Amino acid sequence: MRFAFDSRKTAQAACWLLAQAGGTMSYMVLIKLLYLADRRTLIETGAPLTGDRMVAMPHGPVLSQTYDFINMGQPVDPDKPIAWYEYITEPHNYSISAKKKPETDELSQYELEVLADTFAKFGKMSKWALRDYTHTLPEWSDPQGSSRPIEPETILRASGKSDMEIEELVEEAEEVWFIRSLASLAH
Repeated sequence: MRFAFDSRKTAQAACWLLAQAGGTMSYMVLIKLLYLADRRTLIETGAPLTGDRMVAMPHGPVLSQTYDFINMGQPVDPDKPIAWYEYITEPHNYSISAKKKPETDELSQYELEVLADTFAKFGKMSKWALRDYTHTLPEWSDPQGSSRPIEPETILRASGKSDMEIEELVEEAEEVWFIRSLASLAH
């Protein structure tokens, strides 16, 4: 099951969450909040908010590309700007900040509600409490110091979706991914 990663939407979601916390938070907390929002939209709609690839890491599940943005820093190629760095600072003392007021033109009202609910439920938890909580999710298992993919089907199955429902969602996701792939080639 593949999804098209939307870096601008991801950056806007991250910036919005940071604004709810006063503009700065632990990057581990932000990564967990984005993961939990993606997980919820996947279960409720069949597609995650960001389209990022989910992986299990020792401190719990994360969104792979988002994790890389935080840990790798801004690339030096000025011809390939990445939306994340337009909205979010590089880490300092394990925290990141919003560079500007959040924009939400890429986010639907439903997605903003999911982000608000996610922040209300988990936003005040410490990074260690969030890590421990995400370790209880059925899709996470300890990757023994490495990382391993978390298949969306695993989350959907654990949420009670039938094999037939999952098959239909996989087909829809593949169609959307294919169309977006064609559209990106045209640009």
